[in-house]
Amino acid sequence: MPDNKRSQIITQGTQHAPSRAMLRAVGFSDGDFNKPIIGVANGYSTITPCNKGLNDLSLKAESALRKAGAMPQMFGTITVSDGISMGTEGMKYSLVSREVIADSIETCVQGGSMDGVIAIGGCDKNMPGAMIAIARMNVPAIFVYGGTIKPGHYKNQDLTVVSVFEAVGQHSAHKIDDEELLQIERHACPGAGSCGGMYTANTMSSAFEAMGMSLPYSSTMSAEDDEKSISAGQSAEALVHAIKKQILPRDIITRQSIENAVAVIMAVGGSTNAILHFLAIAHAAEIEWNIDDFERMRAKVPVLCDLKPSGCYVAADLHQAGGIPQVMKMLLNHGLLHGDCITISGQTIAEVLKDIPDTPRAGQHVIRQWDHPMYAQGHLAILKGNLSTEGCVAKISGIKNPKITGPARVFESEETCMTAILARKIQPGDVVVIRYEGPKGGPGMREMLSPTAALIGEGLGDSVGLITDGRFSGGTYGMVVGHVAPEAFVGGTIALVQEGDSITIDAEQRLLQLNVPDNVLAQRRATWQPPQPRYTRGVLAKYAQLVSSASMGAITD
Repeated sequence: MPDNKRSQIITQGTQHAPSRAMLRAVGFSDGDFNKPIIGVANGYSTITPCNKGLNDLSLKAESALRKAGAMPQMFGTITVSDGISMGTEGMKYSLVSREVIADSIETCVQGGSMDGVIAIGGCDKNMPGAMIAIARMNVPAIFVYGGTIKPGHYKNQDLTVVSVFEAVGQHSAHKIDDEELLQIERHACPGAGSCGGMYTANTMSSAFEAMGMSLPYSSTMSAEDDEKSISAGQSAEALVHAIKKQILPRDIITRQSIENAVAVIMAVGGSTNAILHFLAIAHAAEIEWNIDDFERMRAKVPVLCDLKPSGCYVAADLHQAGGIPQVMKMLLNHGLLHGDCITISGQTIAEVLKDIPDTPRAGQHVIRQWDHPMYAQGHLAILKGNLSTEGCVAKISGIKNPKITGPARVFESEETCMTAILARKIQPGDVVVIRYEGPKGGPGMREMLSPTAALIGEGLGDSVGLITDGRFSGGTYGMVVGHVAPEAFVGGTIALVQEGDSITIDAEQRLLQLNVPDNVLAQRRATWQPPQPRYTRGVLAKYAQLVSSASMGAITD
């Protein structure tokens, strides 16, 4: 609909006098009924530092919308703190929250016939949840990231929340004492903002900037810096312009712009979760995109940035080094971005990047020069084989041994695996299998940061493999393979693995193989019985009934 015709449907005509009466009660006056009504999807909460500062940004956006001639209507969305719920039953609600966020934004915006929406989020699922809703609705929209946390400091080391998870493993291995663990915990998270490395939140914010749905530089700003608030106001102004010009999300979110986003994800060394989320976003936008497209992109995009978890620096350092625009300009110069893709400002990617230097500035070490990348190819590999016929995801950066064949150590849940790791029962050469943690089986596809970080902390990151039908945190690295599909709960081969079976993880050959004869697997399959659902009522039960395979993005529609 041109301009603000959606809201005019409910604010014009005598039959809508009751609607106008209701709107007067929340601040509308006679002159406001012809202005565009814009939703402010506010993800503020004190559940997590990621979302602590979002109310201030929402108020800034609200004020800027009024000044730009629009009428804002603020509403809340939820969040689940991945870092706090990690390793607990509560983590099963994390991926579920992506769908709840998407559904809530769609419900409010469509229910109120709003002309556009500015979504403001912080923690991991806020971003894909908002973008799924935006792609579904296709009304003018922009995403505002709450910002990254600044690094903590202890003994001249930059710390993030992942430092604490790894310290637990170091403590278990008697590499650090109680006091050292306590000091790392005390110093890791100094204030507001999302986890500081190139973990899932910063990965998704960077990808949205690359896709054109957020303003330049906004994805790597620190939550507590003044420029973050200024950017929120500028984002509101850009949205009002987009409504006047009727620049719609599906004009911006295209197959080509998703390629741009994935190219940046590879270049910055982003999270495995981005694969799951972009499958879901593409589905919402009705774009043809599948899991093999990520492997196609990985093969041609180098890793240019030295960022945690496997590297040295955090998102705040990337911002100072030139941010996502600098990375994008390098990719554009080498034919790895579509420069003609439009952005929320109405400019093309090439126009946005016109004045960005061709090469990163000297004296910084976060963004590598093109001829000296961290890795010649991307780090998120799609593996297939008899253990994952639909595909699975491996993060292959920061590993010394891209191939391992070893005996399976089988666990039916994350908790039982974690107990074995902390009891020092996992040995070099083992391949740990954590199953029944998939989208349906968990349900909710928990992240396995606790066991993977514990293995790193114990010094086993390069000598132990780990596969799961669950997910990994953006803070995970090592010889780990997630999103194994089909999952165990629906009878995927991972359900048939027995203790001691030989498993091969071969990142170079993109292979995940159970080295057991086909006739033996057929015998096991004939006797396998699906387990009873862990939840029979409530949101997790509904989710388990609706959710798709991870290879399709764990979508529910």
